[in-house]
Amino acid sequence: MIVFTGGGTAGHVTPSFAIIRHFQSLGWVVHYVGSTTGMEEALVSPLGVSFHSIPTGKLRRYLSLENLLDVFRILFGIWRAYWLCRRLRPRVVFSKGGYVSFPFVMGAWLNRVPVVAHESDLTPGLANRLAYPFVRRICVTFEQTQRYLDSERCVYTGTPVREELLNGDAAAGRRFLGFDDRKPIVLFVGGSLGARRLNEVVRAGLTQLTEDFQVVHIAGAGNLDSARDETPGYRRFEYLADPYADVLAAADIVVSRAGANSVYELLLLAKPHVLVPLPLTASRGDQIENADYARERGLSDVIADVELTAERLLDALQALLGHLDERRRALEQFEAPSSVALITALLESEAKGQSP
Repeated sequence: MIVFTGGGTAGHVTPSFAIIRHFQSLGWVVHYVGSTTGMEEALVSPLGVSFHSIPTGKLRRYLSLENLLDVFRILFGIWRAYWLCRRLRPRVVFSKGGYVSFPFVMGAWLNRVPVVAHESDLTPGLANRLAYPFVRRICVTFEQTQRYLDSERCVYTGTPVREELLNGDAAAGRRFLGFDDRKPIVLFVGGSLGARRLNEVVRAGLTQLTEDFQVVHIAGAGNLDSARDETPGYRRFEYLADPYADVLAAADIVVSRAGANSVYELLLLAKPHVLVPLPLTASRGDQIENADYARERGLSDVIADVELTAERLLDALQALLGHLDERRRALEQFEAPSSVALITALLESEAKGQSP
């Protein structure tokens, strides 16, 4: 048996899917532990895994009265995690991070169950920094992250990416969208966190954007605006599941926030893109670090959130369109490790009680 944990955002859940499917294919019993109020259950239920919820508190980096209450929530979550782990008796635990994961990592450690964690960002997040003393191994997306951690326990694996994302069909994506190949397609991914600002800029510049591009706009849950639905060359969605791989394959350029998973997927797929990282007022600066990493290597164009306007965005898109082939060649030089194979080998080895 193996238990997965992680959550708070989809980025702390979906990278585990490829690992989950691997162990399911081997006949392992798979469980997932998430929060009582988060999105984790809705995301993992289609995979056919058993879901368990435990209480947890957010790990804030600022002063708040909620911090005091969250200390008790986290302690209660650790107590619940301890007894849940004792009942399930997993051979190994995989933690994808986020504040949801910390109580179960502690519960597993108290039961002497080995934990392998994964850090997506260039610099470790708070949850993984707190959990780090209690995990056997920590996998990292970027090789440079190893400088912040104990190199003996840190393994460069990249991030596991869903197999279907690697096999998108561009022609099928254009048919789904009702687009042709006479104009390039630009895909805006608003997602959830930080979607509002991107959505506002896309809507403000839509008339100019559709003069040069066919526009796909994923606005995020609850962010739809039907006022522009009749604009020729414009399709908007709240969320895309199954068709997303095909739509992504069809896109000539992607505009996205700079969450580590999003950046890594775009690099792996050699998809030209413009990143708009969340500002320090809305994050710990991890997206700025992720974007700077890719820009310094000539792999990404970046617009600071404070500079984001419809005019600035259109200028960036037109500039990138002028050297798409050059950018694709640079992206094709990005070498990604075999993430799923590396991580599953670590988990299987820890489950056997052997050193990899």
